[in-house]
Amino acid sequence: MTAHEFTINVTDLDAGGKEYEFPIRAAWLRGALEENEATASTEDGTLSLRASKSGHDVVVHGTLDVKVHVPCARCLEPFDLPIHSDISVLYVPAARIKAPGPAKSEKSDKDAEPKSKGKGKAKEAEEEYEFTSEEADTLGYDGETVVLDDLVRDEVMLEIPMIPLCSDGCPGMSPAPEERIASAEEPEGQGIDSIDPRLAPLLRFKKETKS
Repeated sequence: MTAHEFTINVTDLDAGGKEYEFPIRAAWLRGALEENEATASTEDGTLSLRASKSGHDVVVHGTLDVKVHVPCARCLEPFDLPIHSDISVLYVPAARIKAPGPAKSEKSDKDAEPKSKGKGKAKEAEEEYEFTSEEADTLGYDGETVVLDDLVRDEVMLEIPMIPLCSDGCPGMSPAPEERIASAEEPEGQGIDSIDPRLAPLLRFKKETKS
């Protein structure tokens, strides 16, 4: 089993909180992004956090800074894209997160036996707690160790734009050197750049057969 990269021992925490700083190693990020078009830069990133304990819950705030290597959507040349992400997550014991189940039928609701009252009912409500959409940044942990690996990977992937550009003014793909030379030798309006680029190979072939 692969060891986790970013972990917080809950027994080390209290309400006052504790500071953490983890290196985001390029080797780890490369593996985390192995199915993505982006890959790790040669530089390590940084994950800076403050974690505090509230009852059995762990509150994590911090920032993530790292660079990924991606191809430009215009010129296709790879470049380093800096990523910065603010992190704010509540970790709760996994036992408190109930997986969604089938809805109860009206009959089962009517025929259901009365629930026991008092402490038993409170305990049952805690065990079956379901988080709403407003609590999307709530994650589970095993009760002893908070593991941040999946969070870091997801944050990096979410921050990579769908159309990454090496610069706002990127002109796009440039013609090959031989095409630029041929264009310069042609009279104005007759160069390769002035025709459909898909026909450029035919134009070069025509010139070669004439020479």
